[in-house]
Amino acid sequence: MTDDQIQTLKDDIAYMKTLADEGATGPLIGGSTLVAAGLIFGIASLGEWANATGLIVLDGIQHLYLWGGAGLVFAVTLTVLIHRQKGRPGVMSPANRAFGTAWMGVGLAIFSMAVALSLLGYKTQSNLPGLVFPSLIFALYGAGWAVSAAMSGQKWLWWPAYGSWLLAPVLAWFVNDPSLYLVYAIGLVFLALVPGLMLMRREPSTTV
Repeated sequence: MTDDQIQTLKDDIAYMKTLADEGATGPLIGGSTLVAAGLIFGIASLGEWANATGLIVLDGIQHLYLWGGAGLVFAVTLTVLIHRQKGRPGVMSPANRAFGTAWMGVGLAIFSMAVALSLLGYKTQSNLPGLVFPSLIFALYGAGWAVSAAMSGQKWLWWPAYGSWLLAPVLAWFVNDPSLYLVYAIGLVFLALVPGLMLMRREPSTTV
């Protein structure tokens, strides 16, 4: 290769590295998904808290409608949001692909454990597996935020990660306490909805 060709190759490599670095640290797209999760499941949690405190009365099938309905609404909302995010500037950057994969893993893990804990509760005729579920969710949320922080280089994302990991054992302390789902709803607001809104404000309108 000639000196000019070698220099051109070096320039191309430097350019591609710059693009990769910019993509890895660019704005994250998908905060709306976390806003939807915080809002929808936060409302369902308040319904559960209202039942625990006697403000409303829910029987077994109504509990199913409450959480099943919340899950269905979220699934429909998620489908719409994913469709809208396709083609957004920067959506295929390394950070955004890692962000999407991390939270998809969190969501699938939550769904899988929801089924597993439901079966465990049925087999043991105990409500304890269901009461452990909020702690498990926030432990998984912490993992999702940690991956997002590490891959995007946005250090502020470590705060919802730490907050989620801290809240997991706190929720365990509130098991069999009527305040459990109120604390859970507050956690969803501050560790899903609010960070999601902050991410949405940073999303690019035209370019990364």
